[in-house]
Amino acid sequence: MRRLVLATGNPGKLAEFRGLLADSGLQLVGQRELGIDDPPETGTTFVENAIIKARHAARASGLPALADDSGLIVDALDGAPGLISAHYGGVHGDFARNMARLLAELDGVPDERRTARFHCVIVLLRYAADPAPLIAEGSWEGLILQAPRGRGGFGYDPVFLSPEHYCSAAELEPAVKNRASHRGKALADLLARWPR
Repeated sequence: MRRLVLATGNPGKLAEFRGLLADSGLQLVGQRELGIDDPPETGTTFVENAIIKARHAARASGLPALADDSGLIVDALDGAPGLISAHYGGVHGDFARNMARLLAELDGVPDERRTARFHCVIVLLRYAADPAPLIAEGSWEGLILQAPRGRGGFGYDPVFLSPEHYCSAAELEPAVKNRASHRGKALADLLARWPR
């Protein structure tokens, strides 16, 4: 079984990736399990930030590294929160504050104008100095709800309506969410193109 380090300190994201890779023959180790902290995300795009995180984890662990950078893009907010989705509410990883700010910013915006998408870039580095990282992207189209619904998932899942499922991302069973999500789509594309 091939071992990879996942460049994230987010336990929800680690659980989601482990579910997505359950039948892949890959063993995923979270960077925190190896004592690796998050690097500063100084990129100006999702691709740059994913590469920064993957290089940091590969260098510190000596393992191949998988990293993603993802965010919520809301049309009525000119693409915000975008790159700063994880700290939109002011504190990195405070999902309740992030959602509260998002809903406040959209107060009064009618349902038909609350279009949004989750976007994800996943990068695989075979080693820290890998000059040709494998990069895959995926998007999940939806709408922002007026109030949170559901207890599953993480991040903005409770306020993201998946129109094809008629419920929030937080109300979906994990296996269903994994097939529909931006992260699931990006990872499926990456695995299909990765010559293991």
